[in-house]
Parts: sequence; C-alpha cells; structure tokens
Amino acid sequence: MRRIFGTSAAIGLVVVGLSTAASPPVQAGPGDKAGCDSRTNGSVGKLLECVTLKGVLEHEQAFADIAAANGGTRAAGSPGYDASADYVESRLERAGYVVTRQSFDVYSFEEVGTSELEQVSPSAVAYTEGVDFAATPHSERGDVTADVTPVDVALGLGNASTSGCEAADFAGFPAGDIALIQRGVCTFEIKAENAAAAGAVGVVFFNQGNTADAARQGIPAVTLGNGYTGGLPAVSTTYALGADLAQTPGLSMRLFANVSRVRTTTENVVAETRGGDPRNVVMAGAHLDSVPEGPGINDNGSGSAALIEVAEQIAKVKLPHQVRFAWWGAEEAGLVGSTHYVTSLTAAQRADIELYLNFDMIGSPNYGLFIYDGDGSGFGLTGPAGSDDIEGLFERYYAERGIPSEPTAFTGRSDYQAFINNGIPSGGLFTGAEGVKTPAQAAKWGGTAGEAYDPCYHSACDGIDNLSHEALAINADAVAYAVFLYASGREVINAG
Repeated sequence: MRRIFGTSAAIGLVVVGLSTAASPPVQAGPGDKAGCDSRTNGSVGKLLECVTLKGVLEHEQAFADIAAANGGTRAAGSPGYDASADYVESRLERAGYVVTRQSFDVYSFEEVGTSELEQVSPSAVAYTEGVDFAATPHSERGDVTADVTPVDVALGLGNASTSGCEAADFAGFPAGDIALIQRGVCTFEIKAENAAAAGAVGVVFFNQGNTADAARQGIPAVTLGNGYTGGLPAVSTTYALGADLAQTPGLSMRLFANVSRVRTTTENVVAETRGGDPRNVVMAGAHLDSVPEGPGINDNGSGSAALIEVAEQIAKVKLPHQVRFAWWGAEEAGLVGSTHYVTSLTAAQRADIELYLNFDMIGSPNYGLFIYDGDGSGFGLTGPAGSDDIEGLFERYYAERGIPSEPTAFTGRSDYQAFINNGIPSGGLFTGAEGVKTPAQAAKWGGTAGEAYDPCYHSACDGIDNLSHEALAINADAVAYAVFLYASGREVINAG
C-alpha cells in the first residue's frame, strides 16, 4: 500500500552550488572525486558538492560519441540506443546498483528519403519539405493522389479545434479522399485512426494556429505514436499552408510519405539500490532515446546524464527508502517504454512507488527553469495527491538559491504520464523545447527573447554544444536534492 513518509525534519540547509563555468569533458570514474565517499551520508549539502557539472558532461560526451559512431542518432531500436543502454548499465553496475533491462516491442521509424506534397488542382503547386511540411513521425509509407476534404477545422487565433477527434467529425466524408485535419485537443493518433475508419487514403495535418506562438504556427513537432494502426500515409504542415488548403475549393493533392516503419525491440534500463525499504520506493526517470534526426544531447541526454551522475553519488549514501532510477526507451515514439513499465507492474508494486520524478530536457541552451505544476495553480491540470508537495519542494530548492522558476503544465508529453494515470504522485523539471522565450523570461534568466528555448529541438544540431552548462549545473543539483530528501525520509508528501 502507499505510505506517507515519516515526520519532516527541519534541515537548516545551505545549498552548495555547482560551478557553471564551461568544463571540457573528462574521462573520470564514478568514485574518484576527492572526499565524495562515505562523508556524503546524511548531508544533502555534501551530496550537492559531489554531484558536479564535470561529471554530467562526462556522460553527455559519452552519448555524443555513441551517436557519432552510430549514424548520428540514438533513436530507440537503433545501434546508438543499444550502445547508450550498455553505457548506462555499465556505469550503474559499477556503482553497485541492481540493474535490469526490460525489453518491449516498438516501431522503428525513419525518413528514408524526400517526401512530397503537391497540389494537383485547381492549380499545380509543389510544396517544400522542411519549410511547408514534413512527414508525420510514425506515418506509414504511401504515395496517394486524391481529392482533399477538410475535417471540422476552426481557423484563426483563439480557436479550440477538435478536428478529427470524434467519429462524428467525419460524417459525410467521401471515402477515398485525403483528410485535411487540424491539430488540437486530442492526439494525432486518434485523428488518423478516425480518418482511416472513415475511408480516408491519407492525412494532411496542419498546425493549430490558435496562438501566434511559433509552436502553434510552424510544422507541428508531434507524432502519430507507436500505437498507430491506421495504416495511412501522413504529412504535417504549417498553420498558414493548412488554412490556405482548407479554403481552396476543388482541391486535389498528391501526398508521398517516404518513410519506413518497422516493428523492432528495445529496452528500458532500471537500476535500484540494494538497500532501503522496497515498500517505499523513490523513483526518478529520464528518457534515454533521441529522435532519429539527431543525437539528442539535450533531448534527453541532459536528463539521462544528470540521472547517472546523481545515481553514482547517491549510491554512497545509506538511505532508509529504496531508490529506483530508470532510463526509458522509446519516449519519442509515444512514451512507450515508461507506459510499458508501469502497466507491467502489479497493483501492489505500483503502490510501493511513493513518487516519481521526471527529468526531460534540463539543459536547454536558451533555458527557462520550469517545475511541473502539481497543484494545478498555473494551468489547472493537477497531478495525483502529493504532486503538489513535489512541486513545492522544487520551488523551495530554487528559492534557496535565489533563482526564479515558473510552473509548466502536465501536458502528457513526457514519461510522467503513465505514473499520473496510475495515481502515483509525480513531478519534475523542464527547461523548454520548441516554445519561445518571452521578454519577461529573458529578464529573469537571461538568454534571447523571441527564440525557442531549444532551437535544435528534434534536430541534427542537438549535439554537445546545444547545452546550457548553467542550467545543467542548477538542475543536476535539483535532482540530487529531491531524491535525497525523499529517500532519506526528511521530506514528506501528503498522498491523501
């Protein structure tokens, strides 16, 4: 059964910060930091001294080297991912953890060549891949030419598009047409499955356009997901192009998704302490896979590397609660690894997990310092009971350093979702993806207003230089701070 931690202790903490100066990657072992042995016991301040930016960057460099040796990617199901999992396993076994690798099936998706999108009538227009459109991740391969029918679109700023979310949206849809569907409310997978059931031969998705934010105007960075079974080829376009197509009478188009989608097997890597109460598990995770397009050194080498560094240092601390770290596979395919893990547990095993902490993109180069909004005060999307306490702990960490933070919504875009769905208190940190930094945020944290938090999000340029060392330093400490305080019983959550 789920338990509430024991009495909270006042700790009178003085937080010791990491050096944020850029450090070259080094080849250091997990136990060679002077003074970072048994003296970490019982002291969160000492633990934070031992968790270093230098250590995090060592792991980041290892991931970059692995990607470089394996076609520039660490995507799930690829040799680069397998080598990344080997690296994590070897480091955690050396640190003394019990390490397991949990295999599961996943679809390996790849763009194998140039995709095409052309207007056939009322006039001939060829659109540019990467500027106007892109193949939708986890589309099936296909080349179709057909009339195009818009599906319940809602154009203009402030719209709340539910285009394609319900079977009723396709009432009267002509079988054999290409469906033109707008982003919004439900997943692309649901929309495409509904289109397939209505007899569509392909899908053109376009962005929502409900705000002026680039994330809602450009080519949407979303996926059909690993569970997609609609069998249709699909591409995604900018809002401007989609809105234009939706208002073009007599529209026929050719859609060619030049992709490969093959079922394969990949793994999660899970490491847990040999000691501590297994009925009171503190769990922290980060996804290990990149997108096929790049090495994923921020997304999510940053969370994965910080987790290795914290795990290696906290292994030297005797804690009353068991600590379990996880490196998830196939997050980019639709949270596949974490979902498989949680659903494979028995009800009793899920109840033993006191809380889950998620770290996905914590070193974005144009960073914000965001905490998942467990109490719903920022976005109205609350986590399970106890998630508010996790948010409060991270808020306290930033406040003790005199660093401003902001909430970020539980939008279902990362691996906390399966834990939330099963009533496990959840929280974590995020430094931003394709969203755009505001002037107020630039005044808080520095960086450049009007640019994405991570301009290399889901791109080939997400390499070793695509990191803020300052954000990594701050957040690696935050990971250690939260894991230690919960696993030591010095911090309580009220799980109801």
